[in-house]
This record gives sequence, C-alpha cells and structure tokens, in this order.
Amino acid sequence: MILPGKIRVIVRDWLNANQVVLLGREAIVIDSGYGRDAQRTLELLRQPQALGDRGLDLLANTHCHSDHMGGNAALRRQWNCPVAVPIGEAPLISTWDRQSLWLDFADQRCERFPVGQTIVPGQILEWGEVAWQALCAPGHDMHALMFWCEQERILISGDALWESGFGVLLPGEGREQRLRATRETLDAISALGVRTVIPGHGKAFAAIGPALERAYRRLDALAADETRMARSVLKTMFVFSLLDRGTMPVAELPAYLARVPLYAEYNSRYFGLSWERLAGWLFGELAAIGAVAREGDLIRAAG
Repeated sequence: MILPGKIRVIVRDWLNANQVVLLGREAIVIDSGYGRDAQRTLELLRQPQALGDRGLDLLANTHCHSDHMGGNAALRRQWNCPVAVPIGEAPLISTWDRQSLWLDFADQRCERFPVGQTIVPGQILEWGEVAWQALCAPGHDMHALMFWCEQERILISGDALWESGFGVLLPGEGREQRLRATRETLDAISALGVRTVIPGHGKAFAAIGPALERAYRRLDALAADETRMARSVLKTMFVFSLLDRGTMPVAELPAYLARVPLYAEYNSRYFGLSWERLAGWLFGELAAIGAVAREGDLIRAAG
C-alpha cells in the first residue's frame, strides 16, 4: 500500500496498536501501543522511516484502551509532548477510571499520563500539512474518534474498522446502544468514499467494500446472539492477556478467570460454569483455531 510521503505507518501486532506518523511543520503520532512494549515503540519511532532525529510535537489517541494508549507516558517523557485524547475520554483519564478504561476489569495495564489537549468531533486538525477531520466512531469504544483526510481520501480508523472486522463489543448493559452505534459508524465510513483505511491493527488496505461487508456480517451475527458476544469477548481478552504475559501455567487458569472481574461477571451472567469447566472450554476453543498452544504445563499465545 503506497501512502503519501508525509504519512508513515508502523504496523504492529494484536497487543500493540499501529503508530501513524504524520510529518509536516510538526510531527504527530497517533496511538502509542501497549505499555509493556513502550521501549520497542520508541525504537521504532526513532528509525529514519518514522521520526528519525525529529522531536514529537503531539501524541494523539483514537481512543483510550491499553493497546492504543499504553505507551503514552513513555513517549511523553521522551519528547515532552502533549497528549491529545477524544473529549469523551478526558474525564476517564483525569480520574483514571480503571473500570471504564478496561484496566483492572480485563487485566490490562497502562501507566497513568496527563491529558494535554482534547479533540472534539468535527474538529479540523492541520496534521502533516493536510486537513484531518475528527469523526465520531462509537461502538467498540463509545468515545472513540476516527481521523478523515478528504484531500487524500484516507481514513485513520482506529478499531472502528479493520480489514477483517472491528474491535470487540461488550455485551450486557448498553449492548443495544453499542450495536446501534457500531452500525452507524460503519454506515458513516461507507458514505465517505474512502480510498485507503489505516486501521488500528493490521496493514493499510484499499478494499473498503469487502471489509465493510465482513464487518456488517460480524455485527449481524453478534446482534443475533448475546451469548456469542460474551464468548467472543472472553476469547479475545484472554488471548490479549496471554500476549502480554507470554505464558500462563495451565493449573492457574481457573483461579485466574475467577480473579479477573470480566470473566467472573460474564461467567455468572451467561455461562454458569465451574471455573475448571470454563477454563477447559476457553482453552479448547482457542486451541482449535490455533490462537493458543500448550507447552508442557504452560499455555502461550500462538500465531
């Protein structure tokens, strides 16, 4: 995928969101990856094809989940730059609401950082010597934003649209609102006439129509079955935690699931299984699709 020279994308993995570098009179980076890998993020940004020897003038987030904001504190210390977040996220960051930010709730980690600026929907941002408009992108995160460059027809979508879907949707209270918001976000993307999407995870892509079709199909399937939503969340979050931890003793899995609020809440609401049975189901489902593997007494993320 060929992008304009002032737009550079560091493609990461499923633990770390991509870093989008916008160069002009100022240097802007969008999203900072996960905290565990902050040193690697700094190394990647210092490479000549990213910032090189330049400083960083602004770090912005599409939304405030740990894989997108986990490196914020480290990047801010390195370059003494302000951090800009969607205006709806600012109160959560200021009070460090660990439940709403999915930290303690889902066994994720992030170093606290101060908000330097807020970004409001509709705002025009002069980044990389072109205009980007901040657009609402609720669903996966109800306060999320996307950044749209009409001149280049490029959309920085965060977790609102990937080539193979979108960010996880939580079931439970507010489920219908999240489903409706996700559909509205996909409809908004469809109406833009996007040429290239730079997603929060995965490579930039130009096949927008097929990606939207896949996203709508996934959304319809989740809307039809709330338990399926819960299963999807458990599997996604557990693989994320394994990517962070590296490995976990098989014998500790039941106690781990009982200890983390997300698994405890969803098991009580949707499954009603013993922790041993839930652990067996979760490992079996993920092993069957090659997402986890067992090595002796340990479980690790695979692929």
